[in-house]
Amino acid sequence: MTALAWLIPAALLLGGLGLAAFLWALRSGQFEDLEGAAYRALEDDPPEAPAPPKSVKGNGAVPPAAGR
Repeated sequence: MTALAWLIPAALLLGGLGLAAFLWALRSGQFEDLEGAAYRALEDDPPEAPAPPKSVKGNGAVPPAAGR
């Protein structure tokens, strides 16, 4: 019985926190554009080209031998 004395208030507190978070998200506009997010996931934009590797000159390193 003492376990229920702790579990019931804890469940009510967590439920209230969940409800408060949902109401905050609702009021702040998190659910305004549900269709737009679905379309953005399906957009077929080409990926950006990778940047060319940077060459470091004058660091004293010996380049590896070609063709081995």
